[in-house]
Amino acid sequence: MMVGIQSCSNTVRKDEDKFTPIEQAILADTSSFYYVNFAQYRTDDAQLPIGVFDSGTGGLTVLDAIVRFDAYGNGDQTKGSDGQVDFGKERFIYLADQANMPYGNYHSEHKTDLLIEHILKDVQFLLSDRYYPDAKAKSSLGKKQQIKALVIACNTATAYGKESIEAFLQKAGINIPVIGVIDAGARGALDVFDPTEDGSIGVFATVGTIASKGYERTILRIKNERGYSGDIQVYNQGGHGVAEAVDEEPDFINHQSTSPRSNYRGPGLNHSDYAIDKALMDAYAFDFRNGDMLCDEEESAMDCNILQLNSTENYIRYHLVSLMEQLRNQPRARPLKALLLGCTHYPYLTDEIHKVLAELYSYQRDGKYIYRPLMEKNVVLIDPAENVSHELHAYLKDKRLFNPSGNLKGSEFFISVPNPDNPAVKIDSLGRFTYDYKYGRNAGDIQEYVKVVPFSHANIPNEVVHRMEDAIPETFKLINALHRPNASQNAKTIK
Repeated sequence: MMVGIQSCSNTVRKDEDKFTPIEQAILADTSSFYYVNFAQYRTDDAQLPIGVFDSGTGGLTVLDAIVRFDAYGNGDQTKGSDGQVDFGKERFIYLADQANMPYGNYHSEHKTDLLIEHILKDVQFLLSDRYYPDAKAKSSLGKKQQIKALVIACNTATAYGKESIEAFLQKAGINIPVIGVIDAGARGALDVFDPTEDGSIGVFATVGTIASKGYERTILRIKNERGYSGDIQVYNQGGHGVAEAVDEEPDFINHQSTSPRSNYRGPGLNHSDYAIDKALMDAYAFDFRNGDMLCDEEESAMDCNILQLNSTENYIRYHLVSLMEQLRNQPRARPLKALLLGCTHYPYLTDEIHKVLAELYSYQRDGKYIYRPLMEKNVVLIDPAENVSHELHAYLKDKRLFNPSGNLKGSEFFISVPNPDNPAVKIDSLGRFTYDYKYGRNAGDIQEYVKVVPFSHANIPNEVVHRMEDAIPETFKLINALHRPNASQNAKTIK
């Protein structure tokens, strides 16, 4: 069980010269908004909730797997389903750092230190007792509970921030576990293979997670630990723009657009790293209907000088063809057997992924199957969330921290929004950080860039609400603020 656990002294270490600026604000600066008094923190209270965070709403797929998890008996915690969910008496606090997403781009913008600062602010929120009732509120409320366990429901945050979180908690002197998704996903992918079997694993993740090589290193490490002797190859595909499209980030997807737009940042014909290849247009099989693909020519897609993806399915089409082209250009490639969904947003798109994989398996050019020799007919999709559930269960069992009297319905859901009271903040016409401002900030300049507020129709787009309702129905039932009959009615209610 890969869980970071610190000794519990409940005393902040006094080596403040080793604190980063955000650690200084949280641990030592009593005048800071971010300060938390850890001397009074109770880590052994079974009635505390479990904290879960992600860069956006994608991490709800991890929470949904935890909510639905039934692999043990609820009476004696022995292995085996008993027909009752294992965390039914737990409460969860979920945070989506939507304002600062996507986390996967901080590495390419050379701002990994700023990403780690955002991650520690996420942790600070879950460990603190404060939140804002809405973006216009001038003061925070002191009504949120602290947490007894921490789940990083974000691959990029796990890859770049897990060690920093563990070091921070050690400095804070509190004893809670830190459970990430990368080890869990690597184990799940290798479980598909027999010890002597050959084959390939595709890692489909954010650009930042791919750049960290976290999955590749972990897969190869666990393969060696298990003594697998087969030739298992790993192919990485950075899903540039996919998470952003899921969360309706306007630089990557805009349903109101009917022609190419100037602020588009997704794959394109002349993109330096993620170029659309016109020679592969038949393989992509992009859907041009309903503005799902934007072109500067009306007659033929092949005549386009500008091509922009404008639907989640077209993003999937581009990236899965790009992945299969990697295998096709590798002379000794083993057939793709498992596709690891290394971003928590991607399980929202499993229907699209299955659909496109089936099409690629059957795709022919000049009467020949192009990709079929390089892939299994039924490629297994790996969602790391189930293994995360096992690790969380093991910790609560070992520490006797299962809540005896809680209820899932008491779970709370929060999201970060740009702070309108900070004059330095720069937002676009949709009320989100501009791209240049988001990635132009510097670590160490400790400000309240965001306010963390409860989920509502005012801060969750309707498209995302509908996707949640369809893809994660059990967790969606817990998000009471989104159960209004229509967005406009709810928006009036929460003002």
